[in-house]
Amino acid sequence: MIEDLWLFRETLLAAILAGVGCSVIGVFIFCLRIPFVGVLISHAALAGAVLAHFIGWPELPVAFAVSLLSVFLVGPLADRTEIDLNLSLGILFSLMMGLSFLGMSLIPEPKTALLGLLWGNILLVTGKEVLAIAVATLVVLLMIGLSFKEFQAILYNRTIAAALGIWESFYFYSLLVLCGIVVSVNLQSLGGLMIYSLLVNPAAGAYQLSYSLKRITLLAILLGVGASMAGFFCSYVWSLPTGASIVIFSSLEFALCVFFSPKRRRVPKEG
Repeated sequence: MIEDLWLFRETLLAAILAGVGCSVIGVFIFCLRIPFVGVLISHAALAGAVLAHFIGWPELPVAFAVSLLSVFLVGPLADRTEIDLNLSLGILFSLMMGLSFLGMSLIPEPKTALLGLLWGNILLVTGKEVLAIAVATLVVLLMIGLSFKEFQAILYNRTIAAALGIWESFYFYSLLVLCGIVVSVNLQSLGGLMIYSLLVNPAAGAYQLSYSLKRITLLAILLGVGASMAGFFCSYVWSLPTGASIVIFSSLEFALCVFFSPKRRRVPKEG
């Protein structure tokens, strides 16, 4: 069995790295109450891949560029129109989804490769893709680690953070860019729809178990890696889809965290 697993070493490593990177950035996206940004970025990347197909350029760089463009449009759209940030995400998501499927309808040849960006195929991940995921994960860990207090401040209140002299817009957009990087590099292996679960479920589960942001981040990493490894091994043993297995395990982890959450315990009333 060990020899067989060695054949899937790149798949397992990609799953573990994705669990770490998505979980860490997912904590901050979850605490900002904008988890839908993951769906926006994945569909923006899909629109970029369709555009790359038309102009004859490599898909990944164009998908990455379009996903970052969508990220930088979110804030200004919300500020200029004075609408909620989540509404801005919804508007841009509908635009990117429309552009993606309009572009695919104009492509005469089979669209299996482009649609694969939605579902992913982690079993076919290459060494170069694993390296890209590793670099992106390292960038996220370094950025969060070096500026943890600043990020924590904007999670509490962006206005107060700015009053304290923190360049809150820089750190806010940095989180969005980091999310764009993580989603883009994992898009081909995990798929846009699968990434959303790794961004949200580990963070939401960890949030049930602690009040400390540092502990929540560490717990989210454990939950993300645990779901990735459990999903991989179950798919290996029972020949199940790897991405779907990871999603199901991350959802089960969240349910267990809610069940055992100390936040559910009610303080008895006196008298």
